[in-house]
Amino acid sequence: MDATLRLHSLPFSSVRTYLTAALFVIGNIALPQLLHLVPQGGVTWLPIYFFTLVGAYKYGWRVGLLTALASPVVNSLMFGMPPVAALPAIMLKSVLLALIAGWTASCFNKASLLMLVAVVLGYQVLGTLGEWVMKADFYAACQDFRIGIPGMLLQIIGGWIMINFVIRRN
Repeated sequence: MDATLRLHSLPFSSVRTYLTAALFVIGNIALPQLLHLVPQGGVTWLPIYFFTLVGAYKYGWRVGLLTALASPVVNSLMFGMPPVAALPAIMLKSVLLALIAGWTASCFNKASLLMLVAVVLGYQVLGTLGEWVMKADFYAACQDFRIGIPGMLLQIIGGWIMINFVIRRN
C-alpha cells in the first residue's frame, strides 16, 4: 500500500503550492460551515484543522503553513467563526499541526494511523500548553481534550483515508 503513496514537499516558489493551499483553505471553510450546523459542532469536531493536516502531510509543510494561516482568518472574516479572540490559539495549533505533519511525512514518507495519532497528539499537547500560557487558564486550554476527541479521531481516521486513498497518487 505505501509503495505507491506519493508525498510531496512543494516549494514557496511554485504556483502549485499556492493553488494547492487555496484548495485546502476552501476545504477548511466548507467543512466548518457544515459542522457548525450541528450544536457545538466546531468545538466537538475541530473542523478547521482537518485540511491543514491533509495538506501538510501530503504536500509538505509549506502548503500546510499557508493553509494553517489563511483558514482561520478567512473563516473569521467571512463568518465570524472562530471569534477573533480565539484566533491566536487556533492559529498556534494550526501552525504546529502544519509543521509537525509536514516534518513527520518528510521523515517517514508514509502515512499510517499510528503516525497520524502522533501528529494529532503532538500538535494538541503543544498547542494546549501554548494556549494555557496565552489564556492563563488550564481548564479552557484543555477544551479540545475535554470536548474535541471526536474531532481528533476525525483528523486521524479521516486524514488517513484522505491521504492514503482519496488523494493517493496526486
